Amino acid sequence: DGDIFEVCAQLKAISEPSRFKILLALRQGEMCVYHIVEAAGGTQSGVSHQLRILRDNRIIKSRRDGQNIVYSLADAHVTALLELACAHLNCKFD
Repeated sequence: DGDIFEVCAQLKAISEPSRFKILLALRQGEMCVYHIVEAAGGTQSGVSHQLRILRDNRIIKSRRDGQNIVYSLADAHVTALLELACAHLNCKFD
């Protein structure tokens, strides 16, 4: 049951539209909050909140680069999930 709960929590985190936009932006590679805001829209505080949720669910990871925190997709499985969801709906998000 614990694994099922974790998978459902991750899918719920991915399914929120603003978080999905952030994940699509991060497919391009590592980004700091400023660049994610430019790519996905929203406010810095809003994006930071969504990033925390994604990081807490281990969908993205972060690292410090000087004074910046840089975010990226946790692993190739996240990319595969995004591409599979888009392929299922026959849509493109490039």
